[in-house]
Amino acid sequence: MGNFKDFLKRKNIDLTWRAYFVDALGAMALGLFASLLIGTIFQTLGDKTGIEAFATIAKYAKAATGAAIAVAIAYKLGCEGLVLFSAIAVGIAGNELGGPMGAYAAVIVAIELGKMVYKETQVDILVTPAVVIISGVLVAYAVGAPIQRVMTALGTFIENATQMQPFLMGIVVSVVIGMVLTLPISSAAICLAIGLGGLAGGAATAGCCAQMIGFAILSFRENRWGGLVAQGLGTSMLQMGNIVKNPRIWIPVLLTAAITGPISTCVFHLENIPIGSGMGTCGLVGPIGIYTAMPEGGANMWMGMALVCFILPAVLSWLFGLIFRKIGWIKEGDLKIDC
Repeated sequence: MGNFKDFLKRKNIDLTWRAYFVDALGAMALGLFASLLIGTIFQTLGDKTGIEAFATIAKYAKAATGAAIAVAIAYKLGCEGLVLFSAIAVGIAGNELGGPMGAYAAVIVAIELGKMVYKETQVDILVTPAVVIISGVLVAYAVGAPIQRVMTALGTFIENATQMQPFLMGIVVSVVIGMVLTLPISSAAICLAIGLGGLAGGAATAGCCAQMIGFAILSFRENRWGGLVAQGLGTSMLQMGNIVKNPRIWIPVLLTAAITGPISTCVFHLENIPIGSGMGTCGLVGPIGIYTAMPEGGANMWMGMALVCFILPAVLSWLFGLIFRKIGWIKEGDLKIDC
């Protein structure tokens, strides 16, 4: 057993929850941002401006989704050389057969097996690509379609439940996805994997915006303008260390999400596309996704977007923050981050 552990350590294989469900999922999200997400943005620009170049960029960016996921995960998990390069074919196959989560599963198995054989033979240039590609494609064939069906069914269930119970589900989806955004896992990858769009996607966006804008405003006295930008346009994950020290600092933004979620679903009926629903105000992707999902939304959409994504999270988190500071649940310095 000790020899096997030494072998895994030598091969830089980390069989832990964090490696596969924090690091790899986070890397997968980055791969999605660099391909499908940016492609979707350019597609929207092309549709609205009629500029053919935008549509062309979108086409090739979206086509690179599987490859981008593979490279991102392989890089994050410490792959090098032939393992990383061979993973590209696996990502393409996995995404084709099972969507982003199919690519995720296939790439994880393939690169870890690839690491095991990398530089272990005299014909490494043949063995490593063969092991990575064959194992990855087999996994994609075996589990890609079932994973995609499960993810789609879960997303459809949440969307249907939100349609039937927009108030209750508006609260649940907004709070839960918002929490996932701040936790060290990828809400964007999860929302895309289950195809969380439509009305539920709008609620998810509300929750993410509540976390990002909420923490940005809540912590302004500690972090000033740098923290405002880092959290409001970057990520609320920067507060995770502070949440561990004092979980009460999370309550104001969670209460905010519980309010803005049903406002999104019941008042403005905001919708989003899956790639934007778990992003919030990060790079303004959430609002861009709402516009993409509701191109004919008109004044109601713009007003809802302004209130749900920006104004209400700022005002409500500030008010709740004042109360929590007054009763001593949030103390000076509790929200300080390095920015």
